[in-house]
Amino acid sequence: MIRKWRTLKDEIVSRGKIFRYRSVQRASTTQDMSGDFDVLDFLGWVNIVAITPDHQVLHVRQYRQGVDEVTLEIPGGAIDPGEEPLVAAKRELKEETGYESSDWLKLGVVDPNPAFQSNHCHVYLAKQCHKVCEPSLDPLEELEVELIDKKQLPSLVSGGEVKHSLVLSAYFLARDYLF
Repeated sequence: MIRKWRTLKDEIVSRGKIFRYRSVQRASTTQDMSGDFDVLDFLGWVNIVAITPDHQVLHVRQYRQGVDEVTLEIPGGAIDPGEEPLVAAKRELKEETGYESSDWLKLGVVDPNPAFQSNHCHVYLAKQCHKVCEPSLDPLEELEVELIDKKQLPSLVSGGEVKHSLVLSAYFLARDYLF
């Protein structure tokens, strides 16, 4: 039976603007083996599948530094320290799109990459979304809001237009509401 490993050493190697890099040494509790591993600590994240009364799904198109491309995603972002995930989801939806909802459902939690990341991504469904203001973006954030009919989502995925793994996970968790 596989069990949680024992931590022998855990030290911070460096800190970036959005993550902390740790070097950990861990040992199996069931077999005679141990090793050194890299761990990245990020804040928790939220992703929102936001649907308007006429079945449009809110998306954001934005430039992403990591892949050096403009991507099509759903609204989302980091959970501030001490902030509840639902509060963060409501904040991110309004900041990025200018939309609000009073009908929220938590769809689940996914681990972005448990091999070396310690954070979780909370996925929410926001129904009956309506625009209340213009987006209020972070200083280095540039995005466009797009309303896409939910019937178009499968072709966006199969055609490679949407390929962000956390967006695909959110679509899967919201499948009963989207497909």
